Amino acid sequence: MFNEFLYAKIHRATVTEANLDYVGSITIDKTLLDEVNIKPNQKVEILDVNNGERFSTYVIEGKANSGVICLNGAAARKVQVKDKIIIVAYALLSQEEQETFVPKIAHVDENNKLIKI
Repeated sequence: MFNEFLYAKIHRATVTEANLDYVGSITIDKTLLDEVNIKPNQKVEILDVNNGERFSTYVIEGKANSGVICLNGAAARKVQVKDKIIIVAYALLSQEEQETFVPKIAHVDENNKLIKI
């Protein structure tokens, strides 16, 4: 049997842009994607700390070390620039994998740069 578990999280990222005219998705700094092993086109859930919105979209890779967190298309209506969001990805894990799997979690500062905790 497989169960769905947290796979990766980017915690309290700051929305830098909201582009209504782009065709759907979220653009995320490549450095952050690499840190948590989230891939372009992967489905993610967005949790807006400021307004309580929760929605799903897919990832577009942004320029490394740019700090970009841009909601595109319809998702742009769900956030405001400077909102704090949590970006999460889930994975189906077998019972064996569930015993040892540890999700990757990136904590970021107000400029979406990695911080150590």
